Amino acid sequence: GLVLGVYSSEKDDGAAQFTSAGDAFDSLVSGKLRALLSLCGPPLKKGKTRVFHGLHQDFPSVVVVGLGKKNAGINEQENWNEGKENIRTAVAVGCRQIQDLEIPCVEVDPCGDAQAAAEGAVLGLHEYNELKQKKKPVVTPQLHGSAESEAWQKGVIYAEGQNLARYLMEAPANYITPMKFAEHIEQKLRSFSNVKVHIRPESWITTQEMGAFLSVAKGSAEPPIFLEVHYLGGANTDDSPLVFVGKGVTFDSGGISLKPSSGMDAMRADMGGAATVCSAIVTAAALNLPLNIIGLAPLCENMPSGKANKPGDVVRAKNGKTIQVDNTDAEGRLLLADALCYAHNFNARAIVNAATLTGAMDVALGSAATGVFTNSSWLWTHLYEASILTGDRVWRMPLFEHYTKQVTDCPLADVSNIGKYSRAGGACTAAAFLKEFVTASHWAHLDIAGVMSNKDEVPYLRKGMAGRPTRTLVEFAARLSQDSHS
Repeated sequence: GLVLGVYSSEKDDGAAQFTSAGDAFDSLVSGKLRALLSLCGPPLKKGKTRVFHGLHQDFPSVVVVGLGKKNAGINEQENWNEGKENIRTAVAVGCRQIQDLEIPCVEVDPCGDAQAAAEGAVLGLHEYNELKQKKKPVVTPQLHGSAESEAWQKGVIYAEGQNLARYLMEAPANYITPMKFAEHIEQKLRSFSNVKVHIRPESWITTQEMGAFLSVAKGSAEPPIFLEVHYLGGANTDDSPLVFVGKGVTFDSGGISLKPSSGMDAMRADMGGAATVCSAIVTAAALNLPLNIIGLAPLCENMPSGKANKPGDVVRAKNGKTIQVDNTDAEGRLLLADALCYAHNFNARAIVNAATLTGAMDVALGSAATGVFTNSSWLWTHLYEASILTGDRVWRMPLFEHYTKQVTDCPLADVSNIGKYSRAGGACTAAAFLKEFVTASHWAHLDIAGVMSNKDEVPYLRKGMAGRPTRTLVEFAARLSQDSHS
């Protein structure tokens, strides 16, 4: 199969405006493609397709897909590069059409941006069907032509990174336990000589005095794991690393503060923070980015049992602060508190944590963007600029002292794990809680609860766990590595 892009015409005559690959193919078939398109009715709208059969022996089926305006660039209102998003969407739609025709191989028009085209193809075809007997036919996308193969390959690596996060998040919690998660990441990194993976057991977590993390883990029969990954891509292995921290609750029942049963199955993806940061490091290694990155993922389940945290219990974090656990379903911040304390051991250039932390984040932004709380405008700018390119957007949220008072005004301990005005500004009070465990001057907390899954909002992702914002984290790391070079 072949997927070709066509721009919507600037003029009203409605003549199709092909990409250079489309023009080349059209002349190969003596102008038949253009003629057929004009016979098919009005010009193709963005993301809409037409399929033609039997035009050329090498490509029995050709899908032509609308790319929207030719010179679409950065849209200030939307905070993304519209041209790139149009290409991702168009290519994904075209490749799925080829898959529906059960054609095993598809060549993709680079559409003027081979990286975006590759991302669209690889993200658009991904589906978790490991456990089904009846699977969709596998389609292998390749670049049509040889002009932009390096950019295409980069796009494939970016998209495969996000697909790894989607795979980990989608898999059932009895398949991805804390140990299985760690082993899966270790196996993905096995071939890189400049990566070290430490799978730390419960005994190590105890010696680190991570009392907040252990208090969550103790309710489950699954032992906790602290996963620590060192990618040494920098020119000097002693250079200050970028430290990624990800919440790794492989299943979250809510604990004693049990969640409602409807939708609880989706809580197999409550390790989305760990999945995205670990996948970002796997991607950085595959791209051979010239910087050092450390990934930290506290992994456990949050379950109700006779050993579980009880509302009102007080636990002690690694930095000595006591925490009143008023709601056992606000457990992610307990894991992160200890992991953030530990992250300060590495003289980091920046600490970035990601977590499916609060339902309040989903209420605030929905699935449009990841909420970012940060104490560093430098860090914010890098994340924001990266997200414009990837189309996986971020939005800055407040870290006001206003919210800090709501978690530090606590009857029994130094801090409470929920804000004293319960539902008000829940994502902000969660961020204020985390800030109590951070002394680094460049820290960002990404609340990814709203972008955890996809229904139909991102057209180049199928329904299911989204693996967002893996590509934004990779792009951010790539920008940081250029920074250190300059």
